[in-house]
Amino acid sequence: MDVRRFTMALIPSPNIMGHTISIPPKPRHRQWYRQFPTVPNNPNDGAYESWVHAGFSNPTSASASAATSQPTSLCPTNNGTVFKSSSGITYQTVCGINYGDDIRPFLLVDSFEACIQKCDAYNYVTHGVFCVAALFIPSRIFDEDDCYLKSSIAHQSVGTSTVEGAVRFSVAQSAHLPVSATSASLLSSLSSTSSATSYSSSSQSQSISLALPTASVAVSPPGVTYGTSSSVITPRVARSKLHGPSENHPSNQYIQYDDADGVTLSRSLLRVGVNGDLSTGYDISPQTGVLEVDIYTQNALAPLQKTPRLSRDGGRGGYLNGQHLFLFCDTGSYSTTSAQNGGLLDFVSSSVAIDVGMNALSGNPIHLQDGIGEWSDNVGRQRGFAPLTQGEQAYNLAMQGQGQRYAVWIESSIIPLDGETGIIYAPIVYDNVNMVTRAAVFTYTGNTLLTITAGGRGGPVAQRPVRKLFDQDEPEWGVAGGLRSWGPSGIGGTDGKVYLFGGVSGGVLMARVAADSIENRDAYQYWTGTSWSTIMPSATSNAYFIEGPIMDIDVFYSPRHMTFIAVYLTIYADSTFYYRYLRAPHAIVPSYAPGGDKNFDCAEDLLKYEWSDEQVLYKAKPGLSGSFIYSGGVHLRYFGSDDVANGGSRMLLSWTAPTGQNPVSAVSEYQIVTAEVDFA
Repeated sequence: MDVRRFTMALIPSPNIMGHTISIPPKPRHRQWYRQFPTVPNNPNDGAYESWVHAGFSNPTSASASAATSQPTSLCPTNNGTVFKSSSGITYQTVCGINYGDDIRPFLLVDSFEACIQKCDAYNYVTHGVFCVAALFIPSRIFDEDDCYLKSSIAHQSVGTSTVEGAVRFSVAQSAHLPVSATSASLLSSLSSTSSATSYSSSSQSQSISLALPTASVAVSPPGVTYGTSSSVITPRVARSKLHGPSENHPSNQYIQYDDADGVTLSRSLLRVGVNGDLSTGYDISPQTGVLEVDIYTQNALAPLQKTPRLSRDGGRGGYLNGQHLFLFCDTGSYSTTSAQNGGLLDFVSSSVAIDVGMNALSGNPIHLQDGIGEWSDNVGRQRGFAPLTQGEQAYNLAMQGQGQRYAVWIESSIIPLDGETGIIYAPIVYDNVNMVTRAAVFTYTGNTLLTITAGGRGGPVAQRPVRKLFDQDEPEWGVAGGLRSWGPSGIGGTDGKVYLFGGVSGGVLMARVAADSIENRDAYQYWTGTSWSTIMPSATSNAYFIEGPIMDIDVFYSPRHMTFIAVYLTIYADSTFYYRYLRAPHAIVPSYAPGGDKNFDCAEDLLKYEWSDEQVLYKAKPGLSGSFIYSGGVHLRYFGSDDVANGGSRMLLSWTAPTGQNPVSAVSEYQIVTAEVDFA
């Protein structure tokens, strides 16, 4: 279940932070109470002017001969070679392999270099990494087409030796594509030498430039548009459009993988009640978490007997490595075979899907696909997205059917960490259900850190580098989410800080940490109301950076309005998204933007200025059951250059709408609904 928070109308005791309370099973909402401060309206609306801050040069304007460093006789000699395109993007050569996910139309070019240039140009125009590979077939240069752009490297098949392919290096790494011996040697040496190296192919005299990211490389996406007003521009809602409930389209393959045996817990550990050692004292269970499809597992792919029906809530997520992720909490898989139709196959505390087709761009319901690596067998049981420890997993298996389990729930949007990785601070929850009355008791036991990568064929993968980061009796740091404040290197760089939100009654607290120290608890600092401190405030602190009865929240910088915007649901069960903007006395300019102060972190302005009055962003319809919506959030960067996070005006919202129907039904127990909101 998502967002374990409750409205006062539903339960008499609102606080679950470190306390055990009896509650009905759905929905779950933490309580935050306090009246909003009264802030005068901003008299300055400002005029919207803009200029474009490009992350790299337009590949279409580069000369076709700009990439002459690429060997002319490519395959098969240079298979696995790592090289740099004319636009500065690192690729890996792949020979004789075809990938099935086409970006149409097909193209006619005169060289391998020109085909790669088309891939770079496509990403430049769409303002994202949507083209991950380019395939050139020299024998077709006199046909209608010879260049094929690919949106993923899934569904590969053996081609001929004349297929000359280039896969973006980050994607090739995720798929564990073999690197040539020459490139491997250079990659190994980069850790102790310069980030830019030149080398010669063993079969060519031409030099290939190899450039790989360092700690502060700028990898900002292109086409971010900023306002030029010297003042904050007031965001105003212009229009909205409901897309409707999403559709699940699960993948139809799984990996035949024999999990290592788990641990066996002693009887003394199989008791009702929280035992924190089960989270902190055991390694990660190999029976949980998404499997990756790589050169070692791709031969173990096998078809599912039939894709299951899924019932789940949540749906927060975000943009990561060219994909739009939707993350879910409790997920049930139900059989659709004639013999077991409607039977519960499995129940996990988290799952993940990616948006396939980008249907919301045209105002239609999104299609969500669970990856190959999520399934644990051929009937559609799931492994769970967030890994559990061996202690948590062993306890769950031993206590199944009795009503007790440990769950890792994902309740917030993804916080981007760099150009390819995102993070989530996820609560570890102990769930105790009375199997007779069905009354449930949920206990927050602390939270864990998840690092998320995407782009691989198996689907997005979550790692759990820290078993437990914050404890049960502390503010729920990061459970409500956070934001990434990029450093001078720009969007996608590895400098700057991560700010995370602490949910307490009455408002939201704030903590911060350097982006390279997220796993180190001692590196975090906490806002006291007047300054930053290494001493953590208590769960009763009122040093809020934003006050109010806030439930789900996203805070982000809007280049168009040159200020921060907060979007949230409240605890009042009114199925309404609200927004407020930061009323700074001047336009807020990030350090990485032209005109920005490279020595100033603009996220600090969140602690200096007041928020505007609360305004309605979008009024959603209650679920089919009549119950209020929850798990509402913003999916930033969905609309490319038109997205509010990139300087545009469009914003994608999603939420969970309970249906009151059988989870086995086609409608399911929950619907994940999306809508678009546009600012003027």
